[in-house]
Amino acid sequence: MSQINIRKATLEDLSILLEFEQGIISAERPFDRTLKEDPISYYDIEKMITAIDVEVVVAEIESEIVGSGYARIETAKTYLKHDNYAYLGFMYTDPKHRGKRVNAKVIEALKEWCRSHKITELRLDVYNNNPSAIRAYEKVGFKKHLLNMRVQL
Repeated sequence: MSQINIRKATLEDLSILLEFEQGIISAERPFDRTLKEDPISYYDIEKMITAIDVEVVVAEIESEIVGSGYARIETAKTYLKHDNYAYLGFMYTDPKHRGKRVNAKVIEALKEWCRSHKITELRLDVYNNNPSAIRAYEKVGFKKHLLNMRVQL
């Protein structure tokens, strides 16, 4: 099995990261009827790469970028035990490389970055009706916490 290397994303990675973003949107579209029609964008990836409170990483196998993710430091609600937390997002693995633990390696690298910033709480969002994504996050230690509910009027 090829080694997975994780590194900080650079602006030179922007074109592939924009493709990954569209891959995420395509994958999530069946779970979310509230998304606008294409073209849409979730992130300002260029801004995230250069921000000091965000760590964007890429996963590489044999110098090919095959995955991504980010951790963004957020201020917690005043009633919570922790002052800050990290929100994880932009989790993507190229379909040709799924099942190789790319996502787990990305999350581990983001956990290390969070620890280096004294962050002790990580959060992310996942669609309730996406059991494969839920299992992937549970495998790396995440537990279900809240369920966001909605109704269209």
